[in-house]
Amino acid sequence: MPGGPEEDPEGFPFGGWQAPLLDEVAGAQVGAAYEGTDALLLGRRTYDIFAAYWPYQEGGEDNEIAALFNRVPKYVASRGKPDLSWAGSTLLGPDLAGAVREIRDRHEHVKVVGSLNLVQTLLREKLFDRLDLWVHPIVLGVGKKVFDGGAVPTNLTLLEPPVASGKGTVYLRYGLDEGTPGTGDMAAPDRGVGHGD
Repeated sequence: MPGGPEEDPEGFPFGGWQAPLLDEVAGAQVGAAYEGTDALLLGRRTYDIFAAYWPYQEGGEDNEIAALFNRVPKYVASRGKPDLSWAGSTLLGPDLAGAVREIRDRHEHVKVVGSLNLVQTLLREKLFDRLDLWVHPIVLGVGKKVFDGGAVPTNLTLLEPPVASGKGTVYLRYGLDEGTPGTGDMAAPDRGVGHGD
């Protein structure tokens, strides 16, 4: 987990890896990614981490994220029966895809944060409009994969030019596009690729 060493109880040795890479530019990008959010969709682990922290943070001008998270509805995907004591929290039923479609009909800007199993389900079902990706200048070598073996081939379109922070983190914003990825031959004559030059 990027936030802190205590976030992953399964023995991941690099908990908190994001902290040294965060700077003013990356922080502003994260804040901008939440603009217009009117609901949160969270998996169980992310919900538990957020519920233990954000309700106790003061809102206002200096903590817009806390004010937002405490104000908007929070929908939680879980196979269990978690304690949803954070105000505005609702447990989703067993038909996750159906529940997400209903949430998308009800809200204009639903933000999904973390929760790898949930993200993988949304990718597989193509239940997303936009992917906000940050590529960080490190290689950890271990950990969970966002794009696992069950990922569905999907076309994306870049929505705006990439922006790099001073510490080398690159922010990419992609939108869902139609169709499936095409294939071709890089050595085809119309590509202008040289042969033996």
